[in-house]
Amino acid sequence: MDFLSLPISERLNLDGKKKAEYVRTLHEKVRTNIEKKIQQYTRQANKGKKKVTFEPGDWVWLHLRKERFPEKRRSKLLPRGDGPFQVLEKINDNAYKLDLPGEYNVSSTFNVSDLSLFDVGHDQDLRTNPSQEGEDDAITAIRWDPLALPSGPITKGRSKKFKEALHRCMHRTFGFACIGHLVCFAFKLLSLR
Repeated sequence: MDFLSLPISERLNLDGKKKAEYVRTLHEKVRTNIEKKIQQYTRQANKGKKKVTFEPGDWVWLHLRKERFPEKRRSKLLPRGDGPFQVLEKINDNAYKLDLPGEYNVSSTFNVSDLSLFDVGHDQDLRTNPSQEGEDDAITAIRWDPLALPSGPITKGRSKKFKEALHRCMHRTFGFACIGHLVCFAFKLLSLR
């Protein structure tokens, strides 16, 4: 060890025990400073990150990386994720073992960055093909009245949509014969409002 970096008072003191004690305390100070700086660096590095942990039994989506799944990602149009898969085991906070089918031919252990939580909601449609036979594909939750006047100013686009809706309503009600005059009359009445 080079003793020239020590303070003059310590260099003049030739007592070996005091020098050893001084070096020990110096090493302690350096170690605590290094630990403080490491904590500061990790806080800064992890500032924007959200800690995600899964438990065994959770369902997750798997991100298919090109390096790990070359057959599943050979085209840009193929899906980038697959799932849901069940978490079998938590190896640590960063790695999880999934219940992966044998068709993948890869290790079933994945990093947390490749996983995202699957929301097992009862209102979600989990069919593989959304237009299966015997199913009603119409959206029944939203009913829009085409003849309801919109709030706010009637712009050119809104008036055109309203006029088309009025044409359809008149056609269904009265037929082709009286569309022209009645629609124009009704539209003029509405524009005078």
